[in-house]
Amino acid sequence: MTTAGIITEYNPLHMGHVHLMAEARRLLGPETGILCVMSGNYVQRGDFAIVDKAARAAAAVRSGADLVLELPVPWALSSAEGFASGAVEILKATGMVTHLVFGSEGGAAAPLVRCAEALCSQAFSEKLREELKRGDSFPAARQRALAALLSKEDAAVLARPNDTLGVEYCKALRGSGIRPIAIPRRGAAHDSETLGDGFVSASAIRALLRQEEETALGLCAPAMASAYREERAAGRAPASLAHCERAILARLRFLEETDWAALDQGNEGLYRRFVSSSRSAGSLAELLEAVKTKRYPLARLRRMVFRAYLGLPPAPPERPAYLRVLAANARGRALLAGMRKAAALPVLTKPAAVRRLGPEAQRLFELEARADRLYALACPKPAAIPDERRRGPVIVREEAG
Repeated sequence: MTTAGIITEYNPLHMGHVHLMAEARRLLGPETGILCVMSGNYVQRGDFAIVDKAARAAAAVRSGADLVLELPVPWALSSAEGFASGAVEILKATGMVTHLVFGSEGGAAAPLVRCAEALCSQAFSEKLREELKRGDSFPAARQRALAALLSKEDAAVLARPNDTLGVEYCKALRGSGIRPIAIPRRGAAHDSETLGDGFVSASAIRALLRQEEETALGLCAPAMASAYREERAAGRAPASLAHCERAILARLRFLEETDWAALDQGNEGLYRRFVSSSRSAGSLAELLEAVKTKRYPLARLRRMVFRAYLGLPPAPPERPAYLRVLAANARGRALLAGMRKAAALPVLTKPAAVRRLGPEAQRLFELEARADRLYALACPKPAAIPDERRRGPVIVREEAG
């Protein structure tokens, strides 16, 4: 079976996401399986997902996906490189994925592959060290270093968010045999909060949800809108930082300098700014304002806050310890049957089965369960979130008719 992998957050799932799945089948054939690797209850920009992972995964299957696997929180709350690496490791470990499909501003995979190869070269590492000495942000220094090795047109992909992530996917895919396919992105740019024409970004929908909820839901995929309403009625949505900001600040005030230093992977002294500011800031906005400089993107600072709050390791492990199933339909169950024979990692459908796995898998699962307990504090009714250790995947069956 031809199987297209898609790496995503679906926060929330909108019509641009549905278009991407449809394009995958248009290009690869109508019987193509769609296997998604989706962030759980935390997202890469450093925030809570607005709706619980089970509801988002079920909405994805009702919108074109066949099988949704979870990207565990250590990778979901990582840099673009860590996020891509963890997700691609999951796709490779399934033993079923033949293509990786993703949205792209440029709409072509070849320039992204060339950039990926250059970024992995010794010449790039040397050039990057030179550029970082100038004191600019890491993304700016990286783009200048790459421009010294490639054409101006190829290096320009690092100025485009989706293409930048696509480059990280291509880096992680090297030697895997999985073919990257870039689909031209339509509509608003990634992280744009403007509505405009065509497909609207997830960022714009999240912003609109705070003001005109029903209008925002009209921009989501129908299954996502229905899931959101059900979760809202149950007191599980929308998850918001506002519900547990003081809990996060309290946790940060407990941390010692050594704790922050361990999280400062760049060893650039950023942790010292966190130490002083976290002990006096009255809000997260105040904390981030005190810590930020032009060198550090805000998303990196937010991820550092969330990694500290959740007690995550400074960097994610080399690869996940299992393949956790969140949702599936009939074709997804056929993919699961194939995975049970071909997968390089254990396939986890029943949480209790983690007890039969090794200590690494058990540690990861307990870390995820703890993060989900803290996610519940961001929901309107914290007690409404089910215990991670007692819920299996959502099985979506075709409706008669």
